Amino acid sequence: MQPVRIKGRGINSNNTGRFEEWTRSEFDDGWYAEPLPPLCTQVEVDSARSVIARNKSPDLPFDRSINMYRGCEHGCSYCYARPSHTYLGLSAGLDFETRLFAKLDVATQLRRELDAPSYRCKSIALGANTDPYQPIEKQYQLTRQILEVLLEYRHPLTITTKSASLVRDIDLLAELARLNLLVVNFSITSLDSKLSRLMEPRASAPHSRLKAVSQLTSNGIPVTIFFAPVIPGLNEHELESILEMSANAGARRAEWTMVRLSHEVRELFQQWLTQAFPDKKAKVMSLIRQVRGGRENSTEFFERMRGTGPIADLIQHRFEVAARKYGLDREPLELDLTQFRQNPTAARQVSIFD
Repeated sequence: MQPVRIKGRGINSNNTGRFEEWTRSEFDDGWYAEPLPPLCTQVEVDSARSVIARNKSPDLPFDRSINMYRGCEHGCSYCYARPSHTYLGLSAGLDFETRLFAKLDVATQLRRELDAPSYRCKSIALGANTDPYQPIEKQYQLTRQILEVLLEYRHPLTITTKSASLVRDIDLLAELARLNLLVVNFSITSLDSKLSRLMEPRASAPHSRLKAVSQLTSNGIPVTIFFAPVIPGLNEHELESILEMSANAGARRAEWTMVRLSHEVRELFQQWLTQAFPDKKAKVMSLIRQVRGGRENSTEFFERMRGTGPIADLIQHRFEVAARKYGLDREPLELDLTQFRQNPTAARQVSIFD
């Protein structure tokens, strides 16, 4: 069947996940079919014994994270988190964008884990897998609940997002930043509104993200810009302009990562290219293979983030020059771990009666 764009969605297919016994595929049988109704987002309640996920990846700057939502409504065509939906028996395609899960008890669970005698404080990353400020956050406000808990416990954190809606929580963010407990990592993949809308249909527009960066920094909140992912042949030419505009908005630092096409994302991304940029598909995929040693993905630590070969080296060199030129080559900010306190509510109650 010829691909048909679904308005407001990044991927137009719902291919079966790699763990399923049966696979399904669409085909045109020649019969006339009525247009499908608009594809709505469904949200189910999720629960977990632990909300703090741990990792031992040597190329990540954090060893723990919280994802209050499974799936992401932003619909980014390249999202490396899409394959995680297959563990739920769902598709990495449209299911990932439309069948979401919300951990409604995340704040209660987080308190329990932070109060455990064995817990040792290290910075927690929000948004390591799915965006904590995707559209459903406006209704559920789970990210805000987490911020309230972490502020109460004086626990450091980082937030990674591509949504300007995080400014709704600027009161909490500013207080966390004042205590040196927060860094916001803002993802900006393009300044071209058309390209951004195609790649990330429900994420904030580029001008809205830059405005949010300016609002954050003017309130004393440190911002690192993530030019991520870099897609050779599609957005890498914007590297210098993105860093310049980000610096003008007040960002203090910048990072970048190469696009990663793992598992189901390989096929989904190529389907998206066929639909959105058929004239560029061959070139883009050829360049991706050149930075991945002739493959479409690499999983080796460190290499998976930047790629290898002349093209990857050139992007790295351009990034270093631009970051130095625009003052975005500062060292990562060291957040304060010493303020952390367990059972803060109980401690306050005791002090009242002392």
